Amino acid sequence: MNVVDLLMKLLSFESVTPDDAGSLAFIENYLEGYEAHHVNQEGVKNLFLTKKYADGPHLCFAGHVDVVPAGEGWDSNPFTPVIKEETIYGRGAQDMKSGVAAFVQALHDVDNFKGRLSVLLTSDEEGDAKYGTVVMLEHLKQIDLLPDYCIVAEPTCELIFGDAIKIGRRGSINGTLTLKGKQGHAAYPQKAINPIHQIAPLLDKIAGVYLDNGDDDFAPSQIVITDIRSGMEVTNVSPGSLKMMFNVRNSTKTTQEEIKLHFDRCFEGLEYELSLSQSAYPFVTGRDSLVVKKLVESILKVTKQQTKFSTAGGTSDARFIAAYGVDVVEFGVKNDTIHAPNERTTVQEVEGLYEVFRDMIIHFNAELSV
Repeated sequence: MNVVDLLMKLLSFESVTPDDAGSLAFIENYLEGYEAHHVNQEGVKNLFLTKKYADGPHLCFAGHVDVVPAGEGWDSNPFTPVIKEETIYGRGAQDMKSGVAAFVQALHDVDNFKGRLSVLLTSDEEGDAKYGTVVMLEHLKQIDLLPDYCIVAEPTCELIFGDAIKIGRRGSINGTLTLKGKQGHAAYPQKAINPIHQIAPLLDKIAGVYLDNGDDDFAPSQIVITDIRSGMEVTNVSPGSLKMMFNVRNSTKTTQEEIKLHFDRCFEGLEYELSLSQSAYPFVTGRDSLVVKKLVESILKVTKQQTKFSTAGGTSDARFIAAYGVDVVEFGVKNDTIHAPNERTTVQEVEGLYEVFRDMIIHFNAELSV
């Protein structure tokens, strides 16, 4: 079986979160000779496969086998993958069974390594992610098997395969602001306190505003308003309160406390309540990390691309891995059809990703002493 055959097999599993649909058992059997650890909780299956070749660094490949529901609008059965003109169609083709196939096949084809190799897989990345990678990491900590380095094979490339890797991710802070006024008749505005009128002159201080200047790794943290609602959908009553929701994808330069202080300044003298919650924390892996340097070298060798470093996009399970002090980086196929009808990747990209991972393992093998 080659990497494309393996991907076609993985795409045939209808593994909608949190159901792995048997794909994890298949991978466990395929990587014969690897020691298996299972941690299953609340209907979520997690699999860790590891093999120690020698004393040396522990390099792990991580990902998820679960996919989002197929939805409507497909030209073919989303769980019966097809190849048309060197393009592979199927739910999960980009996100992220191509990545899983690439590193599983690379590990399958490797027969030597100066250290330990492993695979961490979950069926709960596209869901709440409460019982997936984070649960397995806690188990690995308890048994002293946390990796030194990790590659998460999420789709990262933008225009050309090999053009981007993610060396970190922004955090995500969600906010809800309730501005209190006084309800009244629209014909007597002087007798009411209209929160819509109160917030209107303040919007230019919050909507789309940058909270920091960013740096070499992160774009500036920006307030993105996602919802504003007020009133009773009538024309003769001014509202008594207003609710606004927003999100900040934050860099390491902006915290919840700094966001709170910004709103305190903007809404000084007004009656309001602000609630903030952090669903993900920002992290970055240094560009001089061994896993970053070796990955960049392999990408250049295989694709001839000078890859760029990115921290853009949403969140991934890499945030959980980084929290344990593991140097983690993300690299996968092009990201342009994930979660969409007719999700697809190309044979060339999948084969290229396999070659990058295989070459990188060899780089570690060649460069490091036992």
